[in-house]
Amino acid sequence: MRFTFITLFESLIRPYFNDSILKRAIERELFEIDFVNPRDFAFNKHKKVDDYKIGGGAGLLLKPEPLSLAIESILENSQDAHIIFTTPVGKLFRQNDAKRLSKKSHLVFVSGRYEGIDERVIEKYADELFSIGDFVLTGGELASLAMCDAISRNIEGVLGNTFSLKEESYEESLLEAPSFTKPNIFENIAPPSEFLKGNHGRIAALKKTLALAKTKFHRADLYLKSKILQRIKEDEK
Repeated sequence: MRFTFITLFESLIRPYFNDSILKRAIERELFEIDFVNPRDFAFNKHKKVDDYKIGGGAGLLLKPEPLSLAIESILENSQDAHIIFTTPVGKLFRQNDAKRLSKKSHLVFVSGRYEGIDERVIEKYADELFSIGDFVLTGGELASLAMCDAISRNIEGVLGNTFSLKEESYEESLLEAPSFTKPNIFENIAPPSEFLKGNHGRIAALKKTLALAKTKFHRADLYLKSKILQRIKEDEK
């Protein structure tokens, strides 16, 4: 798997991969990262890649020429590049997207800056548009990085324990059940006694109940979705 970041600010992304799980995954060649800077494709004297909007309006946009050339430089050497633009107008990125995209061989994240990207570039090259939430960031690097993290941990071998993926939030439209570690008593509070008895079947059942309760309290929308999915499964039996 290969991740390519098209960005003006490589230094905002690269350090994230210098530690922990993702660093080890790169060292084991489970995936690789590289960077392309649109400034390298700007032919003007000052390597300017932004300009004012046609028709007026506040802020500057990334110009189409350097960004198009940057993307073309990738497409010339990759037959399977899947190009993702990060934008507030994109669909919300979800765990199912992370799992699906982890099966791709080459993902390209295009990070906007300033007031965004000339729409003609998006129309020509985008395979998918994603947003990570209903808010606006200074640039697309954080969104690209967040998606890359979520996708990469679904690549086989990246996580040391593959069972971790099965118990995570959003599996079966539920939030993850509460977890506990030693000491057994912390500030006079103990975890549910069932967790201490070693009966894994009963622990799993309790975790499902706690996950439902947690989801109902924090995310009523997901709770409703989980109940609908459960009803569908029962009807299919």
